[in-house]
Amino acid sequence: MTAPGRPTEDLGSLDTERSRPDLADLDQWSTRRIVDLITAEDAVVVAAVRAEAPRIAAVAELAVERLARGGRLVYGGAGTAGRLAVLDATELAPTYGVGEDRVVALLAGGPGAMTEAVEGAEDDTAAARADLAALRPGPDDVVVAITASGRTPYARALLEAAGAAGAATACVVNNPGGPVAELADVAITLRTGPEIVAGSTRMKAGTSQKMTLTALSTAVMVRLGKVHGNLMVDVAATNLKLRVRAERIVGEATGAAPDAVRAALDDAGGHAKTAIVALLAGVDAAGAGALLAAADGRVSAAVAAGVAR
Repeated sequence: MTAPGRPTEDLGSLDTERSRPDLADLDQWSTRRIVDLITAEDAVVVAAVRAEAPRIAAVAELAVERLARGGRLVYGGAGTAGRLAVLDATELAPTYGVGEDRVVALLAGGPGAMTEAVEGAEDDTAAARADLAALRPGPDDVVVAITASGRTPYARALLEAAGAAGAATACVVNNPGGPVAELADVAITLRTGPEIVAGSTRMKAGTSQKMTLTALSTAVMVRLGKVHGNLMVDVAATNLKLRVRAERIVGEATGAAPDAVRAALDDAGGHAKTAIVALLAGVDAAGAGALLAAADGRVSAAVAAGVAR
């Protein structure tokens, strides 16, 4: 492991590390006053994320281009930032039917760091390079590093290695002008300012990162045809709740009677998108699958092609 050593930069000068003099007596506040302050401060997060909408959209475009040609969206980070990356990547598979090998999250310290702090993991640049090398990155990939400080060694090493491999690079940071941003093709800078508890970037910084990743990945999934209208049509009915949801989605998309919806879903193995195309194009599940494959998974195009036959 790379020795952490002593930081060569004045981290205390970072917005996310500064202490607020107006909160010097925070430990004496009432519970209600603390909660009121926290929820009021969260309004800053919304504005910070909204201000970066153009950069979020630019990263989404990079990801759409690469995923469309068989590449990957790779997130990486340490601590809270890395855990949020894992959360976003993990939720895409059941929601949008994306293979776990298409959106990948690298967490400093490995899977065990999701539930326990792994000391020194964020400083381990050798591990970052090894984690990324295991994915064999290339020009068809986009690597997004997430770090509140904008200086985390693990995140920095990820982008250095990604750039050397020819991958597109992006970052999500909460302090302007850091070395991670300088390495990225697109830098998303979320200016959330000092935390209520000084340096606790699981608060406003973490919330802003979660919002940004949600906006980014949702935009990518919509653009890739994983949504029809505003319906998550690539959901697979793998449990009772999802089966009920799939029936509602297919019914809303097609206007078919409940019995027809259930029969189409059964024929489609519980896959809502296939059932929708089958019902609207008047074909069986196999025919719907072929139409979707020819239309890059887009429901409207698949149905149009089916009806035109």
